[in-house]
Amino acid sequence: MTIYRSLFRLNSFCFLFLGLAIGVSLFLGLKVSDLFFYPYFSPNPNIAFLTRTFQLLCSVPVIVCAFTYGLEKKIQPRHPATQFILFSALLTGGFLLNEIYRIHIYMIKLGIPKLGVCLLYAIILFSYGWVFQRELKETPYQILLAGVALLFFAIAVDSLHLKNQTIASLLEGVPKLFSAIDIAFYYWCVCKLFLVKNFSKINEV
Repeated sequence: MTIYRSLFRLNSFCFLFLGLAIGVSLFLGLKVSDLFFYPYFSPNPNIAFLTRTFQLLCSVPVIVCAFTYGLEKKIQPRHPATQFILFSALLTGGFLLNEIYRIHIYMIKLGIPKLGVCLLYAIILFSYGWVFQRELKETPYQILLAGVALLFFAIAVDSLHLKNQTIASLLEGVPKLFSAIDIAFYYWCVCKLFLVKNFSKINEV
Protein backbone atom coordinates (compact mmCIF):
# COMPACT_ATOMS: atom_id res chain seq x y z
CA MET A 1 0.00 0.00 0.00
CA THR A 2 2.97 2.32 0.61
CA ILE A 3 3.89 2.19 -3.09
CA TYR A 4 0.38 3.11 -4.22
CA ARG A 5 0.19 5.87 -1.61
CA SER A 6 3.45 7.30 -2.93
CA LEU A 7 2.13 7.03 -6.49
CA PHE A 8 -1.04 8.89 -5.50
CA ARG A 9 0.99 11.67 -3.91
CA LEU A 10 3.28 11.91 -6.94
CA ASN A 11 0.35 12.09 -9.36
CA SER A 12 -1.41 14.65 -7.17
CA PHE A 13 1.70 16.85 -7.08
CA CYS A 14 2.18 16.55 -10.84
CA PHE A 15 -1.50 17.34 -11.43
CA LEU A 16 -1.16 20.53 -9.37
CA PHE A 17 2.04 21.41 -11.25
CA LEU A 18 0.25 20.82 -14.55
CA GLY A 19 -2.61 23.04 -13.47
CA LEU A 20 -0.12 25.74 -12.50
CA ALA A 21 1.62 25.54 -15.90
CA ILE A 22 -1.72 25.83 -17.70
CA GLY A 23 -2.83 28.67 -15.42
CA VAL A 24 0.39 30.64 -15.98
CA SER A 25 0.06 30.17 -19.76
CA LEU A 26 -3.51 31.48 -19.72
CA PHE A 27 -2.54 34.39 -17.45
CA LEU A 28 0.27 35.42 -19.81
CA GLY A 29 -2.02 35.11 -22.83
CA LEU A 30 -0.09 32.16 -24.27
CA LYS A 31 -1.57 29.13 -26.01
CA VAL A 32 -2.13 26.10 -23.76
CA SER A 33 -1.55 23.84 -26.76
CA ASP A 34 2.01 25.20 -27.04
CA LEU A 35 2.87 23.40 -23.80
CA PHE A 36 2.64 20.14 -25.73
CA PHE A 37 4.20 21.41 -28.96
CA TYR A 38 7.13 19.49 -30.40
CA PRO A 39 10.42 20.95 -29.09
CA TYR A 40 12.23 23.69 -30.96
CA PHE A 41 13.97 26.85 -29.82
CA SER A 42 11.64 29.67 -28.87
CA PRO A 43 11.93 32.75 -26.67
CA ASN A 44 8.68 31.70 -24.97
CA PRO A 45 9.46 29.20 -22.14
CA ASN A 46 6.07 27.50 -22.41
CA ILE A 47 6.71 26.25 -25.95
CA ALA A 48 7.01 22.44 -25.72
CA PHE A 49 7.62 22.72 -21.96
CA LEU A 50 5.54 19.65 -21.12
CA THR A 51 6.78 17.77 -24.17
CA ARG A 52 10.35 18.21 -22.96
CA THR A 53 9.23 17.17 -19.48
CA PHE A 54 7.70 14.03 -20.99
CA GLN A 55 10.97 13.21 -22.74
CA LEU A 56 12.93 13.68 -19.53
CA LEU A 57 10.54 11.35 -17.72
CA CYS A 58 10.98 8.77 -20.50
CA SER A 59 14.71 8.74 -19.82
CA VAL A 60 14.23 7.77 -16.15
CA PRO A 61 13.33 4.08 -16.69
CA VAL A 62 16.22 3.66 -19.14
CA ILE A 63 18.80 5.10 -16.76
CA VAL A 64 17.46 3.32 -13.69
CA CYS A 65 17.13 -0.08 -15.39
CA ALA A 66 20.54 0.17 -17.09
CA PHE A 67 22.21 1.14 -13.81
CA THR A 68 20.47 -1.67 -11.93
CA TYR A 69 21.43 -4.20 -14.59
CA GLY A 70 25.06 -3.07 -14.42
CA LEU A 71 25.13 -3.80 -10.70
CA GLU A 72 23.19 -7.04 -10.81
CA LYS A 73 25.24 -8.44 -13.69
CA LYS A 74 28.16 -8.65 -11.29
CA ILE A 75 26.09 -10.29 -8.56
CA GLN A 76 23.61 -12.64 -10.29
CA PRO A 77 24.30 -12.57 -14.05
CA ARG A 78 22.09 -15.59 -14.80
CA HIS A 79 19.16 -14.68 -12.59
CA PRO A 80 15.89 -14.37 -14.64
CA ALA A 81 15.09 -11.06 -12.97
CA THR A 82 18.42 -9.65 -14.20
CA GLN A 83 17.36 -10.37 -17.78
CA PHE A 84 14.02 -8.74 -17.05
CA ILE A 85 15.83 -5.56 -15.99
CA LEU A 86 18.02 -5.68 -19.12
CA PHE A 87 15.11 -6.02 -21.53
CA SER A 88 13.17 -3.37 -19.61
CA ALA A 89 16.09 -1.00 -20.25
CA LEU A 90 16.10 -1.94 -23.95
CA LEU A 91 12.32 -1.55 -24.29
CA THR A 92 12.12 1.81 -22.55
CA GLY A 93 15.28 2.92 -24.36
CA GLY A 94 13.67 2.11 -27.69
CA PHE A 95 10.61 4.11 -26.73
CA LEU A 96 12.80 7.06 -25.71
CA LEU A 97 14.61 6.99 -29.06
CA ASN A 98 11.29 6.83 -30.88
CA GLU A 99 10.00 9.81 -28.94
CA ILE A 100 13.10 11.94 -29.56
CA TYR A 101 13.77 11.05 -33.19
CA ARG A 102 10.10 10.44 -34.16
CA ILE A 103 10.95 7.11 -35.78
CA HIS A 104 7.27 6.21 -36.17
CA ILE A 105 6.75 9.33 -38.29
CA TYR A 106 9.52 8.25 -40.67
CA MET A 107 7.99 4.77 -40.85
CA ILE A 108 4.66 6.28 -41.87
CA LYS A 109 6.41 8.51 -44.44
CA LEU A 110 7.95 5.37 -45.93
CA GLY A 111 4.45 4.09 -46.64
CA ILE A 112 3.80 1.93 -43.60
CA PRO A 113 0.20 2.55 -42.39
CA LYS A 114 -0.13 4.17 -38.98
CA LEU A 115 -2.21 1.20 -37.83
CA GLY A 116 0.61 -1.10 -38.91
CA VAL A 117 3.16 0.92 -36.94
CA CYS A 118 0.93 0.81 -33.84
CA LEU A 119 0.44 -2.93 -34.31
CA LEU A 120 4.20 -3.48 -34.52
CA TYR A 121 4.80 -1.60 -31.28
CA ALA A 122 1.89 -3.43 -29.63
CA ILE A 123 3.41 -6.80 -30.62
CA ILE A 124 6.77 -5.79 -29.12
CA LEU A 125 5.05 -4.72 -25.91
CA PHE A 126 2.95 -7.90 -25.78
CA SER A 127 6.04 -10.07 -26.34
CA TYR A 128 7.80 -8.33 -23.46
CA GLY A 129 4.83 -8.96 -21.16
CA TRP A 130 4.51 -12.60 -22.27
CA VAL A 131 8.19 -13.49 -21.84
CA PHE A 132 8.51 -11.81 -18.45
CA GLN A 133 5.03 -12.43 -17.09
CA ARG A 134 6.38 -14.25 -14.03
CA GLU A 135 8.71 -11.38 -13.13
CA LEU A 136 5.98 -8.80 -13.79
CA LYS A 137 3.53 -10.57 -11.48
CA GLU A 138 6.01 -10.16 -8.62
CA THR A 139 5.91 -6.39 -9.07
CA PRO A 140 3.13 -3.77 -8.74
CA TYR A 141 2.45 -4.28 -12.45
CA GLN A 142 -0.93 -2.53 -12.19
CA ILE A 143 1.00 0.75 -12.24
CA LEU A 144 2.70 -0.23 -15.49
CA LEU A 145 -0.62 -1.28 -17.02
CA ALA A 146 -2.16 2.06 -16.03
CA GLY A 147 0.73 3.91 -17.65
CA VAL A 148 0.47 1.90 -20.87
CA ALA A 149 -3.32 2.38 -20.94
CA LEU A 150 -2.91 6.16 -20.64
CA LEU A 151 -0.37 6.10 -23.46
CA PHE A 152 -2.69 4.17 -25.78
CA PHE A 153 -5.51 6.56 -24.87
CA ALA A 154 -3.32 9.47 -25.93
CA ILE A 155 -2.49 7.71 -29.21
CA ALA A 156 -6.20 7.11 -29.85
CA VAL A 157 -7.01 10.78 -29.26
CA ASP A 158 -4.24 11.80 -31.66
CA SER A 159 -5.79 9.54 -34.32
CA LEU A 160 -9.11 11.39 -34.05
CA HIS A 161 -7.57 14.64 -35.37
CA LEU A 162 -9.84 16.88 -33.29
CA LYS A 163 -10.38 20.35 -34.72
CA ASN A 164 -10.08 22.24 -31.43
CA GLN A 165 -6.32 22.41 -30.92
CA THR A 166 -6.46 23.25 -27.22
CA ILE A 167 -8.81 20.39 -26.35
CA ALA A 168 -6.87 17.99 -28.57
CA SER A 169 -3.58 18.97 -26.92
CA LEU A 170 -4.98 18.48 -23.41
CA LEU A 171 -6.74 15.18 -24.18
CA GLU A 172 -3.59 13.81 -25.78
CA GLY A 173 -0.85 15.55 -23.79
CA VAL A 174 -2.12 15.11 -20.23
CA PRO A 175 -2.65 11.31 -20.38
CA LYS A 176 0.68 10.96 -22.20
CA LEU A 177 2.46 12.97 -19.52
CA PHE A 178 0.94 10.95 -16.68
CA SER A 179 1.71 7.70 -18.48
CA ALA A 180 5.40 8.67 -18.38
CA ILE A 181 5.10 9.60 -14.70
CA ASP A 182 3.52 6.26 -13.79
CA ILE A 183 5.92 4.18 -15.90
CA ALA A 184 8.95 6.02 -14.51
CA PHE A 185 7.63 5.50 -10.97
CA TYR A 186 7.02 1.80 -11.66
CA TYR A 187 10.53 1.04 -12.86
CA TRP A 188 12.05 3.17 -10.12
CA CYS A 189 10.20 1.08 -7.50
CA VAL A 190 10.97 -2.23 -9.25
CA CYS A 191 14.69 -1.54 -9.47
CA LYS A 192 14.85 -0.23 -5.92
CA LEU A 193 13.09 -3.32 -4.51
CA PHE A 194 15.21 -5.58 -6.71
CA LEU A 195 18.47 -4.10 -5.43
CA VAL A 196 17.36 -4.00 -1.80
CA LYS A 197 16.26 -7.63 -1.94
CA ASN A 198 19.48 -8.91 -3.49
CA PHE A 199 21.80 -6.84 -1.33
CA SER A 200 19.93 -8.12 1.73
CA LYS A 201 20.69 -11.69 0.61
CA ILE A 202 24.36 -10.82 0.26
CA ASN A 203 24.50 -9.34 3.77
CA GLU A 204 22.86 -12.46 5.16
CA VAL A 205 25.61 -14.58 3.64
